[in-house]
Amino acid sequence: MSSRASILEKIKQNQPSAVSDLPSLTFLGLDTFDILEKYKTVLKSIGGDFVEVSNYNAIIDFVKKNYATKKRMITTVPELAAIATLDWFNDDPHTLEDVELTIVKAHFGVAENSALWVTDDILGQRVATFIPQYLAIIVHKKDIVATMHQAYDCIGNQEYGFGTFIAGPSKTADIEQSLVLGAHGARGLMVFIMD
Repeated sequence: MSSRASILEKIKQNQPSAVSDLPSLTFLGLDTFDILEKYKTVLKSIGGDFVEVSNYNAIIDFVKKNYATKKRMITTVPELAAIATLDWFNDDPHTLEDVELTIVKAHFGVAENSALWVTDDILGQRVATFIPQYLAIIVHKKDIVATMHQAYDCIGNQEYGFGTFIAGPSKTADIEQSLVLGAHGARGLMVFIMD
């Protein structure tokens, strides 16, 4: 018997026994925290911010008061046409370099890491969430799940060309532990948490 065959035979004889059941996820404590409060706390801790709103008019008012409305704003949300452009979907992505604020909706959010799930069907263009100075995402309170396990259950049977979880503004850190927000993407993330 060759040394290769001998080694493979020894490996085969020393395999660990098969695990029959998956571990229980009850240790996650899904019933021990308020999902909305957890989402808000985690979002703040990673550099994002939130505003609770009851309708689109509240979003329009907030944007008018807090963003430079003379700068370019784009959205995929028809209800926000009063403050942002809707007809940019077919533009060359390079023409979006001067966007100050992009506003989109999320399919859902995740409390444990404050991530928001977005796909190409609600983004207009993939680059729309990564290129602006500031990003705002709308999520309904009822659409925030507790954990990534539940999030993956939500997207398991979806069909999409592109999808991503976005959590907080762009950030990077170096070996000296200097955190820089907005280094390679949006400098700020505002989440509009809607009733």
